[in-house]
Amino acid sequence: MSEENLDIFDEEEMDNLVYLSDEDGNEVAFEYLDSVEYKGDEYVVLISTDEDDDEVVILKVEPTPDDEEEENFVTVESEEVAEAVFEIFKEKNKDYFNFAD
Repeated sequence: MSEENLDIFDEEEMDNLVYLSDEDGNEVAFEYLDSVEYKGDEYVVLISTDEDDDEVVILKVEPTPDDEEEENFVTVESEEVAEAVFEIFKEKNKDYFNFAD
């Protein structure tokens, strides 16, 4: 992603950006929305910075084995867990976002 594309975000939004690699190894920017705890595990809720993509991404947070201060974001395979985490996120943030059903 070029720096030109990142200029559309103000400085506050830049602090909330998370960069992940897609399946082709390309760096993709996501905006961090919130962290949610579910059944003793931590999850992050992200949304693509691409204006044409309004789908949220939910990833499980796991510490890296070599460095406990660093974290890995792992794909949530269970649709049931992803839906439960998203429901918690919606309830927690209902005053900040308009959710379409």
